[in-house]
Amino acid sequence: MLTNLSTEESPKIPLIHPTAVIHPDAELHPTVQVGPYSVIGNHVKIRAQTVISAHVVIEGPTEIGIGNRIFPGAVIGLEPQDLKYKGEMTQVKIGDYNQIREYVTINQATNESKITYIGNHNLLMAYVHVAHDCVIEDEVIISNSVALAGHIHIESQAKISGVLGVHQFVHIGKLAMVGGMTRIERDVPPYMMVEGNPSRIRSLNLIGLKRAGLSEEEIKQLKDVYRLLYNSSTTFKEALAQIDTLCGNNQYLRHLHQFLTNSISGGKRRGPIPSKG
Repeated sequence: MLTNLSTEESPKIPLIHPTAVIHPDAELHPTVQVGPYSVIGNHVKIRAQTVISAHVVIEGPTEIGIGNRIFPGAVIGLEPQDLKYKGEMTQVKIGDYNQIREYVTINQATNESKITYIGNHNLLMAYVHVAHDCVIEDEVIISNSVALAGHIHIESQAKISGVLGVHQFVHIGKLAMVGGMTRIERDVPPYMMVEGNPSRIRSLNLIGLKRAGLSEEEIKQLKDVYRLLYNSSTTFKEALAQIDTLCGNNQYLRHLHQFLTNSISGGKRRGPIPSKG
């Protein structure tokens, strides 16, 4: 049963507003701050220096790491919006130093012992929805009013612009950039800029690559591979075979090759988004 804990009643967690409602079995580090009228349920663990604003709801099992900021109206850890869910024990796990802005929703996974995972140093802007079984790695920025369906994987340093939807099971690659109001129904390869409805690869994300610290030689090699994939008469599979021989010590080429190989390997994926041509 939920219990109303004031700062006087709970001296070990002195930064809790008197109107917050916290389950007695929730585990909060003494430095955690909880704002007015927030509700924290059973099986919730929150580590040091995390700040929870007013009117936030967090249900468990949910683990939240160090130094996160969770803004008003966010709802984390509720049951997935999936008719296959039958009450299994699933989880949300959030890493460190994330900003979860107003009215973001993050759902539990669907299948037993699975998790919805958010890594470190991410920014989820207002009204982002993260559905069941999603994985968001590190340093990802997702703009306002983005809806992620189930089982989506977003790799580190990707940037997702606002007011768009992403189809279930889609994989968005490292340092990719998705333009606003784009419909994403197929995999987005790493390092690419994608935009439109239907979505198309427009170019390399050159600004993002430079900001990430890639060398001029690494970027030149990615440009050569981009032309081979999208601006030549070579078939996609032939291009992949050539890229395999070009990778050498370039970790970015190796990652791109592995991503594209996995994307066209079948299963529930539809393959990568095609180019503008």
